[in-house]
Amino acid sequence: MHTVAVAVVEDSGISLWELYELSIACTVFGIPNPDLADPWYDLRLCGTNKGGPSSGFSLTTPHSLDALAGADTVIVPSVPEACAEDGEDVPPELVDALRAAADSGARMVSLCTGAFALAAAGILDGRRATAHWQHTAALAKRYPKVLVDDSVLYTDDGNVLTSAGAAAGLDLCLHLVRRDLGAQVANQLARRLVVPAHRTGGQAQFIDQPVPMADDDNLGPALQWATAHLREPLTVDDMARRARMSPRSFYRRLQESTGTTPLQWLLGRRLAHAQSLLETTDLPIDRVSAESGLGTAANLRRHFTLQVGVSPSDYRRNFAGPRTRSPQPVT
Repeated sequence: MHTVAVAVVEDSGISLWELYELSIACTVFGIPNPDLADPWYDLRLCGTNKGGPSSGFSLTTPHSLDALAGADTVIVPSVPEACAEDGEDVPPELVDALRAAADSGARMVSLCTGAFALAAAGILDGRRATAHWQHTAALAKRYPKVLVDDSVLYTDDGNVLTSAGAAAGLDLCLHLVRRDLGAQVANQLARRLVVPAHRTGGQAQFIDQPVPMADDDNLGPALQWATAHLREPLTVDDMARRARMSPRSFYRRLQESTGTTPLQWLLGRRLAHAQSLLETTDLPIDRVSAESGLGTAANLRRHFTLQVGVSPSDYRRNFAGPRTRSPQPVT
């Protein structure tokens, strides 16, 4: 069973925002879903248990911070507000515990301001990392060895991952489930949480223009149509025509709404469908590529390895479930 340890560090209590980030990790990794994967994750809450007066919520954890070192994955949902906003030092006991966990081989993860803790422990030195865009300038100034990117939802550097704030923390947690248990499990879990199944880390965390109202916009139906026709040689002109927009307007509206370009969005959907086919069918790699609209097997291998981190064949070996020789419908 994969153990996920969550570091809970209080100053004068846990604020509402800190509670939100903490609840994301607890919801994704702490609630068993045996019908999706059995065993599920083993969640540990690890903290200092200092007690005392609190201006927010106070939480007593069953494990001390020393237990971080025995986990497969360590998540820091946040640091006390004074550390992120007022420049106070990250508690030394947390820094020491994170270093011990990293030295023991744990996968290290931060949500939102938790990046300050990983940075203080030196874990982010020389690595690309992010946090909520309101805190990235302070993160970059205090830790100049960290390659701070304020434009993305989350970063994945193998065994070190960071996310922006709020909903981006949930995106990263679902990304971890996708890495560990496969796309099918992550998609089903996302459906239960009533959130998008997959937002890539490279999408923008801050979009200047609001998403248009669904009743006044043809963008959503056009993207649904494109998702249902992935095996066809779709172009931006095709999708724009379906949305009843000029190609230039379609490009602009999609980028405003998602933070990504039409071709990047289309590639992401095709790779997600390829993952599903690799998990649930015995189709040869060239058929998977054709059904996903990626053309040749070589093209699938190139994009898949670049975006997912492993070859299609290795992915199938890791995440193959019950299979059928019939292509699965695109969802």
